Amino acid sequence: MTRPGNAAVLSLIIPGLGQFYNGFFLRGIFWLIITPGLWIGTGGLLGWICHVISAITAYKKAEELERDFDRPI
Repeated sequence: MTRPGNAAVLSLIIPGLGQFYNGFFLRGIFWLIITPGLWIGTGGLLGWICHVISAITAYKKAEELERDFDRPI
């Protein structure tokens, strides 16, 4: 089971790491490639935005997993 806060913090440290933590490997690779590209390509302007979006999506996906895990069958 994943915790939303852990996923968000991991993605704030390294974009995509929170997605890996949640078990979404393709999403993690996406954020791991796109975020540094935007950091470099825009001089940091869009890098910050992408970095934060990565953490938010990791948090929301972990919440969904947690909610689905707690749902009765």
